[in-house]
This record gives sequence, structure tokens and C-alpha cells, in this order.
Amino acid sequence: MPSVVLQSVGRRFGEVAAVDDVDLTVGHGEFVTLLGPSGCGKTTTLRMVAGLERNDSGHIAIGGKVVSDAPANLFVPPDQRNLGMVFQSYAIWPHMTVFDNVAYPLSVRRAPKSVIGERVAAALRLVEMERFADRPAPMLSGGQQQRVAIARALVFEPEVLLLDEPLSNLDARLRAQMGEEFRALQRRLDITTLYVTHDQEEAMALSDRVVVMQRGRVLQDGPPETVYRRPASRDVASFFGTPNFIEASVRSCRADGDGYVLEIEGSEGRGACRAARPFEPGSAVVVVVRPEDVTLAAQQAAENGQLVWQGKVMAATFRGARRTLVVETGTGKLAVECPANRAAAIGDGVTLRVDAGHAWAIAA
Repeated sequence: MPSVVLQSVGRRFGEVAAVDDVDLTVGHGEFVTLLGPSGCGKTTTLRMVAGLERNDSGHIAIGGKVVSDAPANLFVPPDQRNLGMVFQSYAIWPHMTVFDNVAYPLSVRRAPKSVIGERVAAALRLVEMERFADRPAPMLSGGQQQRVAIARALVFEPEVLLLDEPLSNLDARLRAQMGEEFRALQRRLDITTLYVTHDQEEAMALSDRVVVMQRGRVLQDGPPETVYRRPASRDVASFFGTPNFIEASVRSCRADGDGYVLEIEGSEGRGACRAARPFEPGSAVVVVVRPEDVTLAAQQAAENGQLVWQGKVMAATFRGARRTLVVETGTGKLAVECPANRAAAIGDGVTLRVDAGHAWAIAA
């Protein structure tokens, strides 16, 4: 049974539709991330699931129970939804110890002291913070505060865990470490998780599914690699890194497995790419090519339907193990990611190749 279901959910603030007709299902034990730029509606969606915002349309169910139904004027308050939530600021109370912070959800539910002691100890063990139980909250580092916030969200054994950009206040190294630790904990507990972030790499590393949002609507929902490699639109592709967009026209189209192979023609010749749907010959398409999928080649001739361009290196940026090149071609400027020790120098003439399986066509 799905743990969280949103059907035609919307929320308006005056004339602005912050969330517009969103459908979303999160299965039991699944880790789903709402991803998008600031103002796209992801946090408002999370707050409506939590009961901190009231939806104007549609309904929300948690664990098979409807908790908010706008047409029926039904609204279950947050404290009756059996949800744990971790905020961006962690919301750790500075006048309390670690133990008291974690115990708070049980205290307000009037749990017996023996139960509080057992559950707080268990929650702190989960996040490896048991030895800090008596420490005042202001004496914790950012990473330790984040662990306490997670322990507090888990201590009363919620059905669903909601997290609103919980790693954004940490430095890059600690953010990666805490993300891995939290994902391992989530898998071990098999707890349903709805996560909000604007960080693309974080979303791809942690999630079972990524839901890309823009202007209050869902643009694409799927496994991270599918969303990255097979974007449904130019907007989705643009949100992940700096893809190359190449205009072309379709010469032929054939079904192949779960998609289609297109023979295309551009300003610098012909080649092949893949697509999610069929295109009629003569159709205009935009081919999405990721910079890391472009290779520097020694020969000009294409092989096995490869897309090939001739160009000149105009700029190069050193990034440690990798180097980013900007190559001027007849198609326009293309970005190329390659190993730093194998990159061409500025001014060099180069041949660029992309295999058909790494080029993805969307409607122009």
C-alpha cells in the first residue's frame, strides 16, 4: 500500500499558484525527492503533506487514510498525521540537552518516562549520538545537530519522514558524508521518506525516485538515472548540469526496445540518437548531449551512427581530475568534460564524437 498519495493537489497564494494540480504517490519504504529551483512549489508540497499548509484543491492520504480533502473540507492537524519532520534549520532548542530535544515529541504525547528513556536511547544509537545525550544543544557541531534532528523525527516511530533541505547548512564534505549516512539509515529502517532539495547531485545520490518541479507543476517523475539520461523536456535537461542542445531534423525513425532510434541530420552531417517517442521524418528535434558523453577523437569518420563534429578549443577550465572544454563547431559551442590529463589545449583543432545511445532527442 502506498504511504503517501497526492491527487490533484493545489495551493494558491492570492493570484499565484504555488502548487498546481500535483499528483504523486510514494510507496512504502521509498525515498522520493522533490527537486527544483527556489519557488517551484516543492517545499509547499511537503508542508501540505505535513499539515503545515492547507491544500486548496485535491486530497492527500497517508497510510491509506485521507488527511486532507479540500472539496470535503476535511483537514487532519499535523500532530495527528504520524509524521516525522526535519527542517532546514534543524529547529534544535538551545535551552535543552540532546536527550531532552529528542524526547520532546514523546513528552508532548505524555509517554511514560520508561518508554521515553528506552526510545530516546534507541534513537540516539541509530544516529551514533548516544554519548552526547547530556550535552547542551548549543555545544554541538552542524553535523551533530542534524543527527539530533533526525533522531527526534524518528523517536516516536512515524509512518513517514519528511525532510526540507536538511543538509543545506553543512559544508560540501560534511553534506556528502551525512547524506550517505542518512540514506543508509533510511534503508535499514525501511521508512518512507519524502525529501526536498534544490541540489541535483544530492537528489540523484540519495533517491529511489526524483520528482522535478517547476512553477508548481511536476515536469518529470522517475529514477534518477532515467530523469538525467532521458529528460522529458528541455527544462528538465537544463536543470541537471550544462547539457548541449543541438538542433536537427529527423530523417527516419524505428522502434528499438523500450524507445526509438532516430536517424537525424544537422548542420554538420548525419548521425543517430534515441528518443522516448516516435517522430515523423522531417520533424524538428533538439538533441540533448551531456558534456561527459562527448569524446575527443583522432579520426573524422563516424562509426556506428555516431554524431561527429569538427571544432576548435576556445576555452579550458581545470577541475582537478577533469577538465571542461568549450569547443566552437559548425553547430555552435559545445561543452566537453574529459580527463584532465587527456584534454586538448586552447587553440587545438579537435574531432568530437557521441555514440547514439548517449544522445537523446526531444521535441523542438
